[in-house]
Amino acid sequence: MTGETMTMRPQKVQIRTIAVTGMLGALATILMFLEFPVPMIMPPFIKFDFSELPALLAAYAMGPVSGIAVCFIKNAINLLHTQTGGVGELSNFILGVCFVLPAGLIYKKKKTQKRALLGALLGAVLMAVISVFSNYFIVYPVYTNFMSMDAILKAYRVINGNVSNLWDALIWFNMPFTFVKGLCSVLITFLIYKRVSPILKGTNR
Repeated sequence: MTGETMTMRPQKVQIRTIAVTGMLGALATILMFLEFPVPMIMPPFIKFDFSELPALLAAYAMGPVSGIAVCFIKNAINLLHTQTGGVGELSNFILGVCFVLPAGLIYKKKKTQKRALLGALLGAVLMAVISVFSNYFIVYPVYTNFMSMDAILKAYRVINGNVSNLWDALIWFNMPFTFVKGLCSVLITFLIYKRVSPILKGTNR
C-alpha cells in the first residue's frame, strides 16, 4: 500500500498542475480580452493588459514550463478572433516566454524572495528588449497591410514629434511600455503571491 500511495501522489500532483495551469491560462485569456489603450502615452492601436500576471504566478508556483503553457493557452484561444493572422499572438507568446522563463528558472533554483524579484526583473528587461525586434520584424510588417507606415509613425509623432522612423518609435515607446507592463505584473504578483500560492499548489489545508 505504501508503494501504491507513493506512485499515486506524483500522479495527483501532475494532474493538479495541469488543471491549475489550464485555469490560469483561462484567466490570462480573459485578461487579454480586457486590454485598454493608454492615451497620451502610447498610440491608440497599442493596448495594455495584465495577461502576463497569471503566467508569472504559474511560473513561480509550478515552474517555468507551467508559465510558458499559460502563455500558449491564452494566445491559442486568442487565435479564434485574431486580427493579425496569428502574427500578433506569435509575438505575444514569444514575449511572454521571455518574461516568465527567466523568472521561473531563477526562482526554481533557489526559492527566495530576492531571487524571485531578480528573475522577474530580468524577465521584464528581456521582454522589453526583445519586443523591439519582435515588433519590427514580425508585428509591424503585418500591420502595414492595414495601416501605412506613414500613418503608424504619425500616431507616434502626435505624442513625440522627434520620432523619425520605426526604430525610434519602438525604442522610445514600445520598449519602456513593455518593461512597465512587466513591472506591473511583478508588483501585483509580489502583493498577492503569498496568499494565492497555497491555493495554486494545493497546500491550503
